[in-house]
Amino acid sequence: MRLVTYQFRDDVFSGILQSEVVRSLGRSPLQGWLGKTPDELFARLGDSHPLEEVRLLQPILRPGKILALALNYVAHAAESVSFSGMKAGGTQKWFNKQVTAAHPPYGEVHLPRVSERLDYEAELVVVIGKPGRHVPVERAWEVVAGFCCGCDYSVRDWQKASPTMMMGKGFDTHAPFGPAIVTLDEAPTLQDMEIRGIVNGDIRQQARASEMVHSIPEQIAHLSIAFTLEPGDVIFTGTPAGVGQGFEPPKFLKAGDTMRVEIDGIGHIEHTVVPEPDTQRIG
Repeated sequence: MRLVTYQFRDDVFSGILQSEVVRSLGRSPLQGWLGKTPDELFARLGDSHPLEEVRLLQPILRPGKILALALNYVAHAAESVSFSGMKAGGTQKWFNKQVTAAHPPYGEVHLPRVSERLDYEAELVVVIGKPGRHVPVERAWEVVAGFCCGCDYSVRDWQKASPTMMMGKGFDTHAPFGPAIVTLDEAPTLQDMEIRGIVNGDIRQQARASEMVHSIPEQIAHLSIAFTLEPGDVIFTGTPAGVGQGFEPPKFLKAGDTMRVEIDGIGHIEHTVVPEPDTQRIG
């Protein structure tokens, strides 16, 4: 199945995407439907809407956690040494992206006012479907709801200025994912999931999800040692080589650029980079 959150007119619904039609599960957040059986979901389906008449939102509107793994592809680790200061191997290197960074799969991503070093990282995203703590590797898939496409936008100078990378990884709009959660029964094998990061039609990143240094079960086992994973938590599993910072000179994103992430069997997301609007807000 392909589980979605979408806007129809002025209302937001959960639903199931079936070809070019979205069938409603009602206004309850999608987190509440994760882990349900297909029979339970189909029994609750309501109105149908043509896909062209709705706006797809990020499947989980406000994830409890957005967790991301650094240096999880060997070639990307090699290209990153000069600007990240980290080396691959050993303990998994995790950081968080802010909940307010969650963003729909299509539309506009902000070029921050404070930086011209906006970079892209095409990634396979895992969405947690059941609670898990101290999950053993061999049972990790039991807590996974499915997969999405994602882009870990990174503001490199702000990333480098903070040892935890928190500031440079957490800007608003910089964690888009979707367009749907593709459940495990419909998703292809990791070997068949080729990830492509495409800037203005130019393929910059290309690798298979099976090439990860730390597998998805290893990631879940490691994270759940420290804290409980909950339905709707989102995991960015790492990016292949080819990020803008890895070129000489660097190829950072500019206003007007289009960034597209494609993953075979999962779908695609696409964004246009725009100057950050006047978002000052007090109260």
